[in-house]
Amino acid sequence: MKVDYFIVGLGLAGVAFCEQLRKANKTFLVFDNASQQSSLVAAGMYNPVILKRFTEVWMADEQLDLAIPYYKELEQLLDVKLDYTLKLYRRFASIEEQNTWFTATDKPKLEPYMSTTLVPNTNSQIDAPFNLGEVYHAGRVDTVALISNYKAYLESQSQILSEGFQYNGLQIESETLHYANHEAKHIVFCEGFGLKQNPFFNHLPLDGNKGEVLTLKVPDLKIDYVVKSSVFIMPNTTDEYYVGATYNRFDKTNLPTEKGKDELISKLKTFLKAPFSEVNHKAGVRPTVKDRRPLVGTHTEYKNIHILNGLGSRGVMISPYASKQLFNYIENKQPLNPEIAIERFKA
Repeated sequence: MKVDYFIVGLGLAGVAFCEQLRKANKTFLVFDNASQQSSLVAAGMYNPVILKRFTEVWMADEQLDLAIPYYKELEQLLDVKLDYTLKLYRRFASIEEQNTWFTATDKPKLEPYMSTTLVPNTNSQIDAPFNLGEVYHAGRVDTVALISNYKAYLESQSQILSEGFQYNGLQIESETLHYANHEAKHIVFCEGFGLKQNPFFNHLPLDGNKGEVLTLKVPDLKIDYVVKSSVFIMPNTTDEYYVGATYNRFDKTNLPTEKGKDELISKLKTFLKAPFSEVNHKAGVRPTVKDRRPLVGTHTEYKNIHILNGLGSRGVMISPYASKQLFNYIENKQPLNPEIAIERFKA
């Protein structure tokens, strides 16, 4: 098969770059062995405010402007519901947190996203004596439905091989790449934490941050919004809720742990009064970078080998933006935003 692009990996980054190519009528072939789980494990929540510190998400306006129509187009393409708009409430632990919140709402970048009115807690199953603050323009993307349906779509188009990519099988020429009986002009690696094994880019400072998420059945809760405290609780299906997430920089496996579960339940019990039962427990390693920006760009020696990675815990929001940046860089010679360009890590 002769195509314009090889793409390695079909997580949020891989899907987003496929969409750039599909809409530009570029041909491509995806290699994916489902070894990286972070996009599937992610609860898929997006919001424009960092709720730990009440600061703005980097380039939140630009990201949301691209992400909202992007998921709408995918819903139409795949004929499946993906984007669920949700109210998001930050639970205040003290009067001091309330004051910090109201100080943040005065900042021009945050003003469109944060309510200046305290929201009283009306649910008897939630302990929130200092009330709640509402974040606007938040929601959840069903990442499992997205990736599984997109993979099925690619299979119907004969555009995906469900196999691992063997780096030593790639033959590199100045204008052409050969792999088995396939040929492409470019290759883009979207492998998440699998980048650590990639000989072309494993020098980049990608780290893994393991996250664990629980699905719980909480019949008495009856909320259709997200509550964020030391952990979040977010509605999934009837009486089922996601609870997450942990952050572990040392464990690089996709295996859920009792320690992670205990941490989530302990934090949840600080504000949830209702009884619950466990439905599911998942874990994945997020591809993170020390400066919390993606890794986007082209190999220094091989000009047809590229990377789209390091989306961290905000892949739902940032993947449309980062993929568009890379596409325009390769195809239209537009400069990358220097904050995401891999050149920032040159020695």
